[in-house]
Amino acid sequence: MIDFRKLADTYKTPLYVYDFDYMSAQYNELKEAFKGRKSILAFAVKANSNVSVVKHFAKLGSGADCVSIGEVRRAFLAGVPSYKIIFSGVGKSDDEIREAIQKDILYINVESEAELGRVELIAKEMQTQCRISIRVNPNIDPKTHPYISTGLHDNKFGVDLNSAKRMYIFANNSPHLDPVGIHFHIGSQLTQLQPIYESAAIVADLVRSLQNLKIELKFFDIGGGLGVKYDNEITIKPYEYAQAILSTLKGLDVTIVCEPGRFLTANAGYFLTKVLYEKQNGEKKFVVVDGAMNDLLRPALYGAYHKIEALTQTDSPLQKVDIVGPVCESGDFFGKNTMLPKLYHNDLLLIHSAGSYGFGMGSNYNTRGRSAEVAVEGSLDRLIRRRESFDDLVALELEFLEK
Repeated sequence: MIDFRKLADTYKTPLYVYDFDYMSAQYNELKEAFKGRKSILAFAVKANSNVSVVKHFAKLGSGADCVSIGEVRRAFLAGVPSYKIIFSGVGKSDDEIREAIQKDILYINVESEAELGRVELIAKEMQTQCRISIRVNPNIDPKTHPYISTGLHDNKFGVDLNSAKRMYIFANNSPHLDPVGIHFHIGSQLTQLQPIYESAAIVADLVRSLQNLKIELKFFDIGGGLGVKYDNEITIKPYEYAQAILSTLKGLDVTIVCEPGRFLTANAGYFLTKVLYEKQNGEKKFVVVDGAMNDLLRPALYGAYHKIEALTQTDSPLQKVDIVGPVCESGDFFGKNTMLPKLYHNDLLLIHSAGSYGFGMGSNYNTRGRSAEVAVEGSLDRLIRRRESFDDLVALELEFLEK
């Protein structure tokens, strides 16, 4: 059991707390699901980019799926081997492409014909060959929130099947491109297996048609997106997920690349915040806390649900409240119409499932320093990112301040 009160006393609030033992268990369960087949689990760094988190997965054998050159650099800092690092994302700059080629990572995931042309040109200028994968958009509805859907033609990600085949032929004929993989990722927080299976089957058939053209791919990158339980979702078991993918790959000798993020870290993370006071506006009751949307954006951005627990001993009846923060926006809330007991100054609220897309989406809006982050492993806790100070926030501005 994590002693959240002790952590709040030691590190103050608002505070992110990560259970590294839970992360290990999730990683090992997913890795075990693909046993008997060549596979690489590449942690999706965007889910939680703290270098200590990335290093924890690297020590378990994980690679890194990165969507910026900054994330690639984080992966190297964390000790992820170059041959397990993937660089994805729609809008890579020339400088990012150049650095990724120099670092000799496993491959660059290409998202468009225009990007493929840039990668070839830069590799040619560098007098080298670049390993690439192409992100295919299978046009399958992932049945998830539209903001995190990525596999339909309405989304900005990937290319259609015909474009992909044309791009592979081009890459295969170029002395500066080495097409080694194929990639698809239809969305995040996936809780239905059928869209995943259908997408894998479509992409596997494309791999077979490329084989007929003497284009042999080594990596079958299935992306990530496995959903987790925030409330009452029925989630996909890793074994069933793996079996659905594997059933589409008969006759193909490829290494599976899986890019889990949320599955590994979401429910390993907690956000601790302290009650400042209760406020009554007519019939509406608010609990004002010291955390805010700049710390945890998901409720304001997606209307996302996070279980909120009062860490207080009380027999008082439950009351319906909105939990809100100090930021000057009506969207600054963690929960609406949430049932909680009577709360007092300095009582603690624990917000669950905050280990993915929490701190990483944070900002300094309203000149608020971002929260500290703490890792818990076994009976030990340690600071893995200190709280930002006011001096941190203005450091990049002061040298330009007119005297």
